Amino acid sequence: MVNDPIDGMVVAITGASSGIGEATARLLGTRGARLVLGARRADRLHTLGGELRAAGTEVATVTTDVTAAGDLERLVGTAVADFGRLDVLVSNAGISAIGPLADADVTGWDAMIDVNLRGVLHGIAAAMPVVRQQGHGHFVTTVSTAGLKIVPTMGVYAATKNAVRTMMEALRQESTDGVIRTTSISPGYVNTELDRSITDVALRNAVRADMDAFGLAPEAVARAIVFAIEQPPEVEIGDLTIRPAVQG
Repeated sequence: MVNDPIDGMVVAITGASSGIGEATARLLGTRGARLVLGARRADRLHTLGGELRAAGTEVATVTTDVTAAGDLERLVGTAVADFGRLDVLVSNAGISAIGPLADADVTGWDAMIDVNLRGVLHGIAAAMPVVRQQGHGHFVTTVSTAGLKIVPTMGVYAATKNAVRTMMEALRQESTDGVIRTTSISPGYVNTELDRSITDVALRNAVRADMDAFGLAPEAVARAIVFAIEQPPEVEIGDLTIRPAVQG
């Protein structure tokens, strides 16, 4: 019988309390991964951790705000302390405070930059020393099709996602020694709670309606993430786009 490459793997996930992060944690758990889950909502995070443990998964939970570099250091440190290493960091936390540029929502812009871009950088900074010391590691980041097709109201959101896409490509080119793998996952519409960060009620309702009408289940994106990380060490899935078949 062929061994499952996921079995025993140590994976840390940010934004793990719902949506894509939660679905990825649940799928990895069924495959025998050991998990370190981070999110801001401690109650939901700890509930998820309890459910996974009850199902036999080894899991640690760390209340994590990705805008705080120290929180990412604690997340990575927990992986090393509890499981001895960190094989994969899935940087999934994100917000979508979208709206027309003319609204000048500086607060929303700052929040997206802090979470969507700085949050990923904080994770890389925290994990890089561990990855270098152990001689392997995989950085997986949730980006977005919003950066591939620019549309009204999503300019700053798309900009943060494309900044991450650019940074990940630079990391890939800096890491051709076989120690680091990078993967950028670009989902289209997914039925998650991402719309909750939209303050414009009409726009939030429109996005919610599209999510309900044709958004993918988060489990579809989770399968894409697992596909990328289960590849043999010499194979890197650099970019993967997954969207509803009916999305324009």
